[in-house]
Amino acid sequence: MASENLLIHIRKFVPLSKTEEELLLPYLKNISLKKKEHILKEGQICTANYFVVKGCMRMYFITEQGTEQIVQFAIDNWWLADLMSLDAQKPSQFNIQAIEATEVIALDKNIQEELFTKVPKMERYFRIILQKAFAASVMRFRYIFTQSGEERFHHFITSFPDFVQRVPQYMLASYLGFSAEFLSKLRAKKNI
Repeated sequence: MASENLLIHIRKFVPLSKTEEELLLPYLKNISLKKKEHILKEGQICTANYFVVKGCMRMYFITEQGTEQIVQFAIDNWWLADLMSLDAQKPSQFNIQAIEATEVIALDKNIQEELFTKVPKMERYFRIILQKAFAASVMRFRYIFTQSGEERFHHFITSFPDFVQRVPQYMLASYLGFSAEFLSKLRAKKNI
């Protein structure tokens, strides 16, 4: 049951009673995505937070040069959304796409406040999750500005070994801020 994965994740941060869990479940919507299917395209409004139950997704934009720039990945038990579009209900500047067949749970924005009123611990849960995500984003910027491409690659594969096998090389290179050719040279050098 997909919702059990989410409940397990929530319990890591806040304790929920059985009653609170039962109140939460009707707010959750299960979505299955095929490989390469988009759940959000640039210009659409992001209407939900997405919890990856199983699979892998990416959030990216297209540069003026026509290349894809990946800003975020999400694998099992991670959340993903264009928070600016979601919060302001304005068209997104990003795309969110499944890299592989992916199962997600959506929590729609228009019912989120109602959920927070009925289960206040969920607001605390999201605050904790967003704080952790923001801290990780700030550290990513630090790495981009202070580490060489080789150092960023080594840090990434050490911190997130699951991604190396699941994410195509050109996507990993885009996320790390260098070319696929540079990544090929690094992998050959390190024999990865």
